[in-house]
Amino acid sequence: MGQHVNEKSAEDVRSSGVDDAKLIATLLKRNIFEVFGENDPERRRAAIREIYAEDAVVHAPPGTIVGRDALDKFAGDLRSTHPDYVYTPSTEPQVLHDSARLAWVSGPKGQPARYTGQDFILVRNGKIAVLYVYLDSPPL
Repeated sequence: MGQHVNEKSAEDVRSSGVDDAKLIATLLKRNIFEVFGENDPERRRAAIREIYAEDAVVHAPPGTIVGRDALDKFAGDLRSTHPDYVYTPSTEPQVLHDSARLAWVSGPKGQPARYTGQDFILVRNGKIAVLYVYLDSPPL
């Protein structure tokens, strides 16, 4: 039986992994700022098209949301309940292979956080395929 030979050099693998990690970290940050933190519906929809897979699945405390249109409605409805809240990362994204997590806080700009949480994503073909939203504390 022959031995499997990987044609990629160690340098190719390292640089690809670094580039992928940067992309995945960027997706996480764009998600909190441009999707869940965006009040303008057109900009929010554009961001969703750019960073989410068409068949993306979001698991959040209210339930499971499937697809970009449902995500847009969910994010828009959420923004309408507290349009003055901002999301701020409380850590840098932590990337592992095709997944990542980011802890964040949310509340009115310049005021103490009203709630905190973490987002976990799985990435497929450079887009968010699955998002898990964990709330550490319920919104006030």
